[in-house]
Amino acid sequence: MRKVTCFVGLDYHQHSVQVCVLDRQGRQLLNRACPNDWQSIAQTVAPLGRVKGAAIEACCGAADLGEELATHAHWPLELAHPGYVAKQKRSPDKTNFSDGQLLADLTRVGYLPKVYLPPAYERDLRQLVNHRQHLANDRRAVKLRIGAILRQQRVKFPQQISRWSKAWIAWAATAPEHSQQTRWILEDLLDQLQHLNYKVAVADARLREATAQDPLVDRLMEEPGIGEVTAWVLRAYVGSFKRFQTGKQLSRYCGLSPCNASTGEKQADAGLINGCNKLLRATLIQAAHRLVRTNPRWSRLHDSLRRRGKPACVAVAAVANRWMRGLYHRMMEWTTSGTGKKKQKTTLSKEGSQELP
Repeated sequence: MRKVTCFVGLDYHQHSVQVCVLDRQGRQLLNRACPNDWQSIAQTVAPLGRVKGAAIEACCGAADLGEELATHAHWPLELAHPGYVAKQKRSPDKTNFSDGQLLADLTRVGYLPKVYLPPAYERDLRQLVNHRQHLANDRRAVKLRIGAILRQQRVKFPQQISRWSKAWIAWAATAPEHSQQTRWILEDLLDQLQHLNYKVAVADARLREATAQDPLVDRLMEEPGIGEVTAWVLRAYVGSFKRFQTGKQLSRYCGLSPCNASTGEKQADAGLINGCNKLLRATLIQAAHRLVRTNPRWSRLHDSLRRRGKPACVAVAAVANRWMRGLYHRMMEWTTSGTGKKKQKTTLSKEGSQELP
């Protein structure tokens, strides 16, 4: 059979995938559902021609299928931004048939809004980081409930004991102001807190083990203001710094730069970019708070912005923005050095997965 160049759009679902195949002229060669399996999809498309480009929308599970098609079927597959793809529809209707066709057509004409397809190691690390964050959120919620009960009972906090220390927790459970029912609730919440402290410690140990041989995490922790949690989050969600062309691009990806809201003669900013990973941005904002307290350079910048009338949150975000741009250049210098290249090559071979363009 004559081999032609074709373009594939994949509309992902848990049990099936809508596969649309277009030729170079935009004629539809195939548009039907296939089992959610890379071999079935590759066998369906193989008789129609050589895959010049393929796309799948970024969603839960799509990255695994995309990496399988790229690794085993050798497809030049790209991950598409679902929000930007939806804006390019010419109809308010949504069907699997039209979604797959749109992805294939955008790939064919070169207008596909691409996003990063992380390798398996980074996807697993993101799962671990998210799990730890959920545990930390649950722990914070329990602490807030304990604090609310103590305030409701008008319990006077001892100034000489550090809050949430073992001595403070023992005092909170036995304060004489508690009623019988309140004491039972506090004991139950303190048991939950102890269990969550243990679970967070286990998650930390798991992350420490997963990144023990990662040179990028070791290099990040050499930076002032970066601890283990910050290094884990950066490694999981930024990944390779080489995929960004400038420090400004990295800062915008992290949601640390203002969004332009200019129109006509009006020049204005609309606050920080909203389309970002909220955990990544919150982690970097916390790192900026530490830098303001401990680093004279960033403290001077923060104080200068405050004297000019900027709100405290804006000043801290500006510190995080500039610090992130500087971090990009330092990491690029380390990456392009001989030692950095050698270590990264070793890590990628250990992971057994490739970074897709």
